[in-house]
Amino acid sequence: MKTIATFAAGALVASVARAQVVQWDIHRRQTGTRLVRRQDGTVTEVITNEKLRGGYFASCTVGTPPQNLTLQLDTGSSDIWVPSSSSSVCQETTDNQGCTLGSFDESASTSFSVVGQSEFSISYVDGSHSKGDYIAETFGIGDVTLTNLTMGLGVNTDIPYGLVGVGYVASEAIVGSTRSTSSTYDNLPVKMQKEGLIATNAYSLWLNDLDASTGSILFGGIDTEKYQGDLTRINIYKDSRSGVFSSFTVALTSVQASSPSGTDSLSSEFPIPVVLDSGTTFSYLPTDLAEQIWQEVGASYYAEVNLSLLPCSMGNSQGHFSFGFGGSGGPAINVTMDELVLPLNGVTRFEDGPNEGEVICQFGIQNFSSSSATFLLGDTFLRSAYVVYDLVNNQVAIAPTDFNSTTSNVVAFPSLGAQIPSATAAPNQAEVTQSSSPETPSYGASGGFKDSAASLPPPLDLSKIAIMGASMSLVMVGSGFFLLF
Repeated sequence: MKTIATFAAGALVASVARAQVVQWDIHRRQTGTRLVRRQDGTVTEVITNEKLRGGYFASCTVGTPPQNLTLQLDTGSSDIWVPSSSSSVCQETTDNQGCTLGSFDESASTSFSVVGQSEFSISYVDGSHSKGDYIAETFGIGDVTLTNLTMGLGVNTDIPYGLVGVGYVASEAIVGSTRSTSSTYDNLPVKMQKEGLIATNAYSLWLNDLDASTGSILFGGIDTEKYQGDLTRINIYKDSRSGVFSSFTVALTSVQASSPSGTDSLSSEFPIPVVLDSGTTFSYLPTDLAEQIWQEVGASYYAEVNLSLLPCSMGNSQGHFSFGFGGSGGPAINVTMDELVLPLNGVTRFEDGPNEGEVICQFGIQNFSSSSATFLLGDTFLRSAYVVYDLVNNQVAIAPTDFNSTTSNVVAFPSLGAQIPSATAAPNQAEVTQSSSPETPSYGASGGFKDSAASLPPPLDLSKIAIMGASMSLVMVGSGFFLLF
């Protein structure tokens, strides 16, 4: 499950036809509902991109008659859950608190039923939680209605909005509670496939750029106008402990830093297993690799806020990082600096040092230091990639995104288990093996990212920490982790 992001308003667009495709479009900072029926069989839902703290949200309906809620869309988890209107967090009315994105009043729904009393439970590292019942309810996306869809009801929760998880059923919360995959149920994408809305359990994700107003997640198909070049398939890893597919973990096999000063191949113990996760705001890499990336751009780690920070002006840098997957010949995605430099909630400036007077921003690549940590490529990476998630063949296909594309060509998967349309397999991924000790990295490209090399970070004015903490304490992290800053 995901952690708490900031709140954003969603809107919804949907339709259904013969081609068995369901599409949710992304609109930033918009509310309301509109319906579009397309001849290619697309059902479109609008989800909202909250730029400041990250997160993509979808407007949906739950119950009979339908109740409007805005839920976080998340490829890294697998349950839909909604906050109950009776929960204490939704009853809060001071300081603009409460469930401003909507809550669910089960007593007002004629289709409500409990299918697992007190069996729904999600807990986070900082103590945040959502607990309650598994219920069966009517779930609406635009003019599409699914009946008897299993979801969680957060009766005892301190998280003021719910979630739409679309991952593997093996990562449903009930599996964690029972420690058995036999307790899985048909979640949203499985239910869509079984009811004939899509031909197979697969979808593609186009988040668009950081400042964009539109993007989409397309169930059951791909849109060939939303990426550049060719789609390349790579294999998803099984969970090393359970031996089942439970997350979208793939092999990151190279990272390069490029700028007008040159190109550096960064060092680490590749391949690195990373989860492609839209429910994560930042990207989290091993410390040795993250520190090299920070060095390239002049970012500095601040223990006060447990984050790497840099001047906001670095968003104008001409440098980029290239992430390679599946070995030689596999897909490579370039991520530019304007996608990696994220604002804080409030204007805070460096007090002294080489960046004195510059406005402080968060850097979109952070670190996990634990050897057992799950490394994540979240929204700061995914906005630059068009990713197709195939949960039947256990593969993803990746290509560089076509930012702000205004055209569309939807191609549906023709049948259950069909290969990803227009995608070819990475030719050498079977040869990917663990590298030996990494070489000492060089930083020849760093001069093109910035005017001077990174230096030791100056101390931050503690009076400013509260401002930054307010914006960072709710940053999302994926795959069951919640970081508290």
